[in-house]
Amino acid sequence: MRIKKSPVMTLVCLGILIFAGLGWAKTYHFASTKIDPSATGDVDISKDKNGNSNVNLRVEHLAKPGLLTPPANFYVVWFQQSGDNPENEGQLQVGNDFRGQLKTTTPLHNFDIFVTAESDPTAKTPSDQIVLRATVHE
Repeated sequence: MRIKKSPVMTLVCLGILIFAGLGWAKTYHFASTKIDPSATGDVDISKDKNGNSNVNLRVEHLAKPGLLTPPANFYVVWFQQSGDNPENEGQLQVGNDFRGQLKTTTPLHNFDIFVTAESDPTAKTPSDQIVLRATVHE
């Protein structure tokens, strides 16, 4: 028995696949550094309807910044596109369970994400205390 393919049905299926792809997230894993080698984390990247990247960053086993050597007061998340300066995306707050999460949206598609220990959450340039790092390629 042969099934006849309908052009309308083919277009509907194609449309469903395209729109479903917009909501699918790709996960990137953070690499820890010697500053806090037990820290782990993931970054989920999905696209919104405008083509921007929705970023959902989650970390675990991240020591309070005051316990680092040297001690700091805050964790800050940075995005850096190749050839550009890093951009402060906001403070990453860590709870008593040593977990933290940050959700944001960016027009960037290929960029590095890193978390630094800082004395000021509004720092304009990152310190050299990078605790986690990941590279996003969309």
